[in-house]
Amino acid sequence: MTKGKGILDNLLVKLIIAIAIGILIGNFVNEPIMEVISTIKYVLSNLINYIVPLIILGFITPAIVSLNENAGKVLSITLIICYISSIGASFFSYIAGTLIIPHLNIVNDSANAKKLPELLFQVDIPPLMAVMTALVTSILIGLAVIWTKSGRWEELLKEFNNMILALVNKVVIKILPVYIATTFAELSYEGVIVSQFPVFLKVILIVMLGHYIWLLLLYLIGGAISKTNPMEVIKHYPPAYLTAIGTMSSAATLSVSLKCSAKSKTLDPKIRDFVVSLCSNTHLCGSVLTETFFVMVVSQILYGKLPDVGSMILFILLLGIFAIGAPGVPGGTVMASLGLITSVLGFDATGTALMLSIFALQDSFGTACNVTGDGAIALMVTGIFKKVPGRDGNPPYKGDLS
Repeated sequence: MTKGKGILDNLLVKLIIAIAIGILIGNFVNEPIMEVISTIKYVLSNLINYIVPLIILGFITPAIVSLNENAGKVLSITLIICYISSIGASFFSYIAGTLIIPHLNIVNDSANAKKLPELLFQVDIPPLMAVMTALVTSILIGLAVIWTKSGRWEELLKEFNNMILALVNKVVIKILPVYIATTFAELSYEGVIVSQFPVFLKVILIVMLGHYIWLLLLYLIGGAISKTNPMEVIKHYPPAYLTAIGTMSSAATLSVSLKCSAKSKTLDPKIRDFVVSLCSNTHLCGSVLTETFFVMVVSQILYGKLPDVGSMILFILLLGIFAIGAPGVPGGTVMASLGLITSVLGFDATGTALMLSIFALQDSFGTACNVTGDGAIALMVTGIFKKVPGRDGNPPYKGDLS
């Protein structure tokens, strides 16, 4: 999911061009030039890995602290549903992956791959802390600020959040096309891309189908909880879905989402506006469903096997937390969780770069799934608090209230 329209202008086009250039270069360059390319990739990989713990501290901690500002039953229930939806989508994707991926004819051909040349030099940039250390530190500091009601720390964390967002926008996003180009140049040089390109197309289509199945399930649950017809909500969402595809941004789509949800006769106005606005930053079911399936595919392509069950369960449970505090950048979910991909699943630099690349290619559809799913969450919360208009003494629907 992405938030913030300015930074994503033409980004997808740049990434597609970077992939094309990387594949082209990898097919024709000689060994000395590939040495330079591999060295550039190594340095950029170190820089990104250095920033990852800062992203966690800069986004997870303020996200926890911000909950104190809107404390209440509606907020708590909504966040719990968002987390359950996210990890539920991930487990659904994981089960589908274990059934489908072995039949996609993905063959690890690393034994026959062309060997990459040695690096010209190595510049190591060790992170300030490990990923799990950053996650635990973020949670503890966030809770401590809430418990002590420290206004100074709250303001400090907001400023830190802005600083890290600027760092990501002006550093990570700027170097991302170059990093992806060097990665695909290496893969092309080794001979991996040509044999696996059809697989990438298949998995993107499979993931999109997964989005629709999960949305259907969410709306059926929402209808059951509220005892209403879920079509009364989802039928108004096509404009928001199409807007999200065009913007790749939940925040940029929020005004359209609120307008669409306001047309439903079965959503309480106050709950609707609060939940839809909150979920635009915390409900990323489409993004995590995509990421879970993609990590399994990339693992099969590059390492010749799917991640083990224990690692995937831990990855999914933590991914739900990371998604709630994902930064507002293109591919925010996968970027925030890069540390999980490396520390829990054991991906190397090539694996993480490939994840960033294929995730970006479908990011707009993942965001559209996230946005459309927010209406189902609003329907669930409306039903839980018995606020369906026209029932239980509630005022009847009075038309578009947006």
